[in-house]
Amino acid sequence: MNNKNVAEIVEISKKIPCEKTIEEQIEVMEQYTETYQKYSGHSQAKREIECLKVLFPKMFREIEDTDIIVGRSDVLPIGFGCVTSVGGVGHYCVFSKMEKMRQEAGDPILIERLNRLEKFWDTHDTRSLFFQERLTETALGKFVDGKYPAILTARLSGMYLDYPKLIRLGIPGLEAEIKGFLKNEPDKEKIDLYQCFLECLQLLRVSIRHHINMCREAKEESGELNRKKQMDVLLEALEHLLVSKPETMIEGIELAWIYTMLSSVVNYGRMDVYLGELLERDLSSGRYTEEEAIEYLKSFFKLLEARRTNVNGRAIVGGKDRTNPQAGDLFCKLAIKAVMANRDIEPQFTLRIYEGMNQEVYDLALEAIATGCTYPILYNDDVNIPSVQKALRVDEETAKNYVPFGCGELVISGQSVGTPNACMNMLKILNISLNAGIDPWDNKDKSGGIRLRPAEELSSFEETYEQYTRLLEYYVIETAEAHRYSYELMNAQVKFLFTSLLVDDCIARGRAVLDGGARYLGGTNETYGNINASDSLTAIKYWVYDKKKYTLRQVVDAIYTNFENAQEIRNDLILAPKYGNDDPYADEIAARLHEFVCSKVSEQADRLGFHSYNVVVINNQVNTEWGRSTSASADGRLSGVYMNNGNNPQGGADKNGPTAMLNSLVRLKTDIHAGSVQNMKFSRSLFDSKMDHIKALLQTYFKKGGGQIMISVVSKGELEDAYSNPEKYPNLLVRVGGFSARFVNLDQDVQREIISRTLN
Repeated sequence: MNNKNVAEIVEISKKIPCEKTIEEQIEVMEQYTETYQKYSGHSQAKREIECLKVLFPKMFREIEDTDIIVGRSDVLPIGFGCVTSVGGVGHYCVFSKMEKMRQEAGDPILIERLNRLEKFWDTHDTRSLFFQERLTETALGKFVDGKYPAILTARLSGMYLDYPKLIRLGIPGLEAEIKGFLKNEPDKEKIDLYQCFLECLQLLRVSIRHHINMCREAKEESGELNRKKQMDVLLEALEHLLVSKPETMIEGIELAWIYTMLSSVVNYGRMDVYLGELLERDLSSGRYTEEEAIEYLKSFFKLLEARRTNVNGRAIVGGKDRTNPQAGDLFCKLAIKAVMANRDIEPQFTLRIYEGMNQEVYDLALEAIATGCTYPILYNDDVNIPSVQKALRVDEETAKNYVPFGCGELVISGQSVGTPNACMNMLKILNISLNAGIDPWDNKDKSGGIRLRPAEELSSFEETYEQYTRLLEYYVIETAEAHRYSYELMNAQVKFLFTSLLVDDCIARGRAVLDGGARYLGGTNETYGNINASDSLTAIKYWVYDKKKYTLRQVVDAIYTNFENAQEIRNDLILAPKYGNDDPYADEIAARLHEFVCSKVSEQADRLGFHSYNVVVINNQVNTEWGRSTSASADGRLSGVYMNNGNNPQGGADKNGPTAMLNSLVRLKTDIHAGSVQNMKFSRSLFDSKMDHIKALLQTYFKKGGGQIMISVVSKGELEDAYSNPEKYPNLLVRVGGFSARFVNLDQDVQREIISRTLN
């Protein structure tokens, strides 16, 4: 099965072109490939660190003239990584980017060198090895191939490093800890891993020295006194890191950031926890002013933006468990101001809120949202901590260290794995079940061998629901087993050394993150079209089994023909009760389906050796992409149209105002899954004139059980005008699903989905 032409990632923010020429890039990729081959007879850990030495420090970019925090990096089509948003997974080859490089190269000799590289990686790319084993003709496709009911990938997404430990110990402290375990270790495999960990820290030192040299060059080349002083500050900080733990915020940022570049992780931890006290100390000593601190944070955040991870880039602040909330809140306030000033897509700045928190921080957060910058995203500790405790099966103290990654999946910072390596289209699966196993989209049998009766044989709503959930359970089991295999295959190829080094309990156990090292080895399964599916079931129950106006066969035939010559049926289906209107008829079916799929997914944990395994109801833009290959549905949606976003109603289906919509949202339990997305769109005039009303609405929502909210603030008619006249709105920001984007960079059907959401 050829999968090279299937889009591998959501890439809205295009990557900055590599500094190196194509020939220079090919040289590095050839060296990487040769090193991979040379060390293939060694342990996976040894091969990995030797390959990383080829990439770094070569792949670091030059310092830009405005940088007062440094650490920019390029990513090649062949290399090492954790996720597709930055390079690829494990030892990877991004074939689509190899093809683009061939087209740009022109020179037949360079093209032939690229061909030789690709031929080798055809059979060695980590994800390709997984796809060869697990993809099927009709049931399980490649992420993101919308014609399949379920899609798979292999990745180590959403890892959070133990940044507080990194800052607390520094390089020397980490070396001492590793050597302490190495000293009396008899196990040769563990000895090898510990030695590779130490080589990682040496590579970190080499990378810091590389930046020291670049800072010296920048200082010598600059004719401006202020620029020379800026470089002196960085030189002092970087040189200090070679021999000691960080003592200033700048040192803390640089150590965390350069380490991050080497690890390839794409979410950045609880920044106020690991940087807050350093900031407070710097300000108290007069090292710089608050205004200058904001400039450093703006520069730091520009480095995060430059990575363009698209659906990742989370920076977390706030939380009720911080040991020094005063220092943390100081960092929060300055960081929010930096985010407001930059108005960038990344970092995905996220604030954990709770009853009794610093009101000044909360008010500043709402002020930032009101400007239209879409940040911070708000997470409610009072709901999420007990929910995480139950869903991730951890104690309360552990749950307090929860963090959302990517589009909103919840994990424990520095301790757990929760990567979403499987996704299910719940609406497509429903349509297949209604059509006796045949997908109306392409007329292929996607029943997985499950016996499914035709519509005329389903005589009650319960029979219809039971048939659907049997097929849904089949896909739950298939995706969970494939997910578990993705861990086994990745672990057989790589050890994710830099990640493992800062995830508990890898050092203590002498094991890599996917090899028994992570304290909590979990996983998540992304579900899409949840509400379209529940609204479709609601409409069937209402019109077929309660009102008896239509037979199920009539509804299924109308869906099959995309409502051709069946407009009356479609109109009635649209008029059926809909989730999002505080209507118990629709909301109870949504809650029932939500609880079924969450429980079935969670049941897979013990069976497959996960600490926890959970649904995540989060969307990037796959709700739209998958909708393109999903037939019409019984909620009245037409074939090829976007599906609902996260736990939200289908665009425009909520008719009774924001309070009613939020009342529907809180009916879906938060303690049986590992994250969901709630998007709301408010008018700028409402935020400007009725902030008290906004505060009261959000307060009620959070008190009633709302775990999270993401808000876009736009002027009335602004999105419609931007759709027609994009040149007028180059910097208009919106929340898409679990990430933000510049509206004009989105595909038009994604834009239409956002426009369809109710403006409150």
